[in-house]
Amino acid sequence: MENLRLNVSLLRRRVPNLTSAAKSIGLRPATVSNLCTGKIPIGRSEVRTLVALASLAQCSLDELILKGDSVEMIETKIKTLDLFSPIAKGGTIGFIARPGLGQLVVLGELFYRLKKEGYSIILLKPEGDHPEIHEITSYADVVVYSMEEAYEQTAALGSKSDVIFTADRSHVLTGDIFELQERVEGITIQSVTTFLLDLKGAAVDEELPYGPLETALYFDADLAARHRFPAINPVFSTSSVLEGAHLDQNHLVIQQRAQKLLRRYRELRSIVNVKGLKGIPASELETYNRGERLEAYLTQPFYVAEDFTGKKGESVDLKDTLRDIRKILDGAADSKTIDSMVFIGKL
Repeated sequence: MENLRLNVSLLRRRVPNLTSAAKSIGLRPATVSNLCTGKIPIGRSEVRTLVALASLAQCSLDELILKGDSVEMIETKIKTLDLFSPIAKGGTIGFIARPGLGQLVVLGELFYRLKKEGYSIILLKPEGDHPEIHEITSYADVVVYSMEEAYEQTAALGSKSDVIFTADRSHVLTGDIFELQERVEGITIQSVTTFLLDLKGAAVDEELPYGPLETALYFDADLAARHRFPAINPVFSTSSVLEGAHLDQNHLVIQQRAQKLLRRYRELRSIVNVKGLKGIPASELETYNRGERLEAYLTQPFYVAEDFTGKKGESVDLKDTLRDIRKILDGAADSKTIDSMVFIGKL
C-alpha cells in the first residue's frame, strides 16, 4: 500500500485559521492536528473527515492526500527528539510550552547543532519586550525585524544552503507566517524549515495553536520540575516523519515500545508518589524500574548549557539511540543505577 499523508503545506496556505474552521464544520481540532502530524494515519481516518478538510481547503482529495515518500528527517543527535518527534525537513515545527520549561534552551541547542551541519539560521525578533530571546540570538546567522526582511534573507541565504527560520506565535496569529511561506514556495531555493515558539505560553491551551504542523513538540512541567532536560514529553510529542515509508521499521517498533513503557511508567509513578513502591503490584516493578531508567537515559547534556551545567555537550547518532533504548527495553540496563544514566550521551 502506498504511503499516504496530508498535504500540510496546502492546508496551511488555504485555511490559516484551521481551529475555527474545523469547529465550524463539526471536526475536532485535535483530530485534525493528529492527522497533520501523522499521529492518526490517513488509512485510519474517517472518509467524512478527509472530505470535510478538502472542502475547507477548496481542493480535491487527490490534492489533499499525498502519496509516496514522506517528509525527510533532520537528525539532530538529540535522543528524545530523534526517537519520538523527528524534525521534518522543510516542515513547520511547533514548540508548545509554558514559560520556564526550557523551550529556548532547546531552540538554541538546535541552532547550534544545525548551524554546524551547514544550515543558515534566521530569527525573526518578536514584537514587544522579550529579554529572554537574547539567550539565543547569538546562535542565529541573521536576526530580522520584519517579514519583508525575513523574505529577503530567506531568498538570499536559501539559494546557497538549507534554512532554519524561527518566529513567535504572534506572527502566526496575524497570518504573516502563512503569507511568507506562500511567497517562499514561489522561488527556487533549498529547503526552509520553520520553527514556531510561543513566548507567552498560550499555545498550551489551544488545540491547534499554530495551525497544521509536521512536528509538534510538547514540553512537560513534571519533567522540568525534576530536572529531566530536555523536558520534551515523549508521549504527546509527534511527527509526520514517523509515518514515512522510508523510515526504518526498527525505529517505529522501538519508538512504539518506548512510548508504551513510558506511558505505563507515568501511571505507576503517580501511585508510587502517594503510596511508595509497595503501592504497585510486584508484577509491575520491572515496568516501573525500566521506565525510570529510560526516562533518565533520555536526558542529555547540551552544548549551549555547558557553562551552567558543568557537563560537556553530547551528540548521539540515531542508530546508537535506538540500540541503547532497545537494551533498556529488553532489560540489559536493569543493573545500572539511575544516577549513572542521567545526563549522559550513549550507554
